[in-house]
Amino acid sequence: MALRAPPQSTLFGGSLPWSPLDWTNSDDSVRGGSSYSELACNPPSPIAVFRGNLDIETLGGAGFASQRTTGENRTWDVSDYDGLLLDVTQADGKQYTLTLKDELLPKSPNGREQSTISWEYDFKPKCRGEKVFAKWDDFKATYRGREKPDAKPLDLKSVKRISLMMRSFFGTQEGDFSLSLISISVAKAPNSTYEPYRDDPTEQFGRAHNEKIDMAPNQPKQGWLGWLLGFCGVA
Repeated sequence: MALRAPPQSTLFGGSLPWSPLDWTNSDDSVRGGSSYSELACNPPSPIAVFRGNLDIETLGGAGFASQRTTGENRTWDVSDYDGLLLDVTQADGKQYTLTLKDELLPKSPNGREQSTISWEYDFKPKCRGEKVFAKWDDFKATYRGREKPDAKPLDLKSVKRISLMMRSFFGTQEGDFSLSLISISVAKAPNSTYEPYRDDPTEQFGRAHNEKIDMAPNQPKQGWLGWLLGFCGVA
């Protein structure tokens, strides 16, 4: 008899201490921009902070700053779960983007990463913090910054990269940003109707589970965002 997956399994933080070795920056400096980011974490601390500065002046209204997982050979099988659960302890009222990739191509001769499909989920957590549940169905496929409705489904057995991004959303936000996280997990949906979880006192998730999984939202993007994010599909 096959074992059932637990309701929640931690990817980063929680029962699996944050490590700066798991993350690296991917900012608009590659296009001549001035934005920057870091994922500030110290293994003894239960909190990681995605922070930096989003500059939209240098590139004429565009800009992005992101942190992505490291390693070209990492793969997460998340097929037993219904989405990602972010335990946010503090935010700044700005909108962020979660990105998943199930394909990474070899770098091009100029050293840049080749573009592949990205799966994006936009979210704006409360300043006091909350749990944000991003179900797989709410991630939108994009290619070089443009929504791609004809993309094949996200391969949940082979997620190869996870990213956190701050971007201007067509010039609507800029400046310093800060998002404090307790953990990033995969989780079962809170209930059968897949309602987004927002600190519901009747929720059944519980805290981060100790078991590791196998290692083997949403706006159309176009115009300047396409050429800006197209260099490596960080969106």
